[in-house]
Amino acid sequence: MKFSALLLPLAASLFTLTALPAAAQQKLLPAQSDIAFEFKQMGVPVQGHFKKFEAQISFDAAKPAANKVAFTVDMASATLGAPETDAELPKAVWFNTAKFAQATFASSSFKALGGGKYEVAGKLNIKGQSQDIVVPLTMTQSGATTTVTGLFPIKRLTFKIGENEWADTSLVANDVQVKFKLALSGIGKF
Repeated sequence: MKFSALLLPLAASLFTLTALPAAAQQKLLPAQSDIAFEFKQMGVPVQGHFKKFEAQISFDAAKPAANKVAFTVDMASATLGAPETDAELPKAVWFNTAKFAQATFASSSFKALGGGKYEVAGKLNIKGQSQDIVVPLTMTQSGATTTVTGLFPIKRLTFKIGENEWADTSLVANDVQVKFKLALSGIGKF
């Protein structure tokens, strides 16, 4: 009787320990994050952003070669801030969200540059078109939140964004700057 009385609390303690997570989960904090883009239309800068995106992250400052990130952006969430232009973005000549609902980025390598700076190489896929890119980024920490910022260029015509009459780069420039600020939790000190 005494042996079983001792076993019950021990079993309960073991169950509690195995139910706890081994390490903090690394995750994106969408409400504190932003993915924006800027291009020129007839020489005038136009800014937009995506309202919905997700990321899977595995980051260890001590092992940059093992770091991974995979990003998914809901292309229908793009906005330029005006209902009439936002209604055009999902159409086939622009993002064709009926056929290509998501854009993705999957890293293939991380390179530490020092001082919280990294270069992340990977494959960007938009509208069924893929391209290898290198994304420079800077990481900073404040309390439990890590902020990742960066900027990289793309050529919209490479990804068939703005087809037919909209392929004219005198109307809409081919160069697009993608700017991001990502808030993450669960990243260890670096």
